[in-house]
Amino acid sequence: MSAQPSVFPAATSLPEMSLPEWLVLAILSQQPAHGFAVAQLTAPGGDLGRVWQLPKAVVYRAIGRLHDAELIAPEVTEPGLGPQRTVYAATPRGHEATGQWLRTPVEHVREIRSQLLLKLALLDRAGQDPSDLLRAQRAVLEPIAAAIEASQARSSGFDATLLAWRRATAVAALDFLDRIAPAPGLG
Repeated sequence: MSAQPSVFPAATSLPEMSLPEWLVLAILSQQPAHGFAVAQLTAPGGDLGRVWQLPKAVVYRAIGRLHDAELIAPEVTEPGLGPQRTVYAATPRGHEATGQWLRTPVEHVREIRSQLLLKLALLDRAGQDPSDLLRAQRAVLEPIAAAIEASQARSSGFDATLLAWRRATAVAALDFLDRIAPAPGLG
């Protein structure tokens, strides 16, 4: 699991956020919850943990950062068996950021397994159609695959091996998109 920053489109004044922070924000944008409930969703057996697992400490750290950035706010405090639990909800700015993030395709093939699958899972949980995201994702991946293909003919040694791997993963990603969304004009 990597917490590499995910750069948000420059048109907004949002802070740079890690994938765990985006995931927690998206969950809280869909439904207010306390940290323990978010941690359950992102645990190995949780609905979203099937795609990307977050340890409880990472969830609570993300909540702190999101609160500091005013993307979430406390809504209510619930009594629990242990300490009281604060329920957080996305602020209007948090909802807007989440909506934009969910519509933004990933920039690298290596992010398909983590970010794109999470976005698709989150859209599915919200009952939203992912077609626009899938079309945008294809538009990002096709030139990447074409550039790799063009470079492969001019390479040798380990560069050729690396490009062969990158080409195979780009083609697999495009095949994945084909399998979950029909090509334009076919649906």
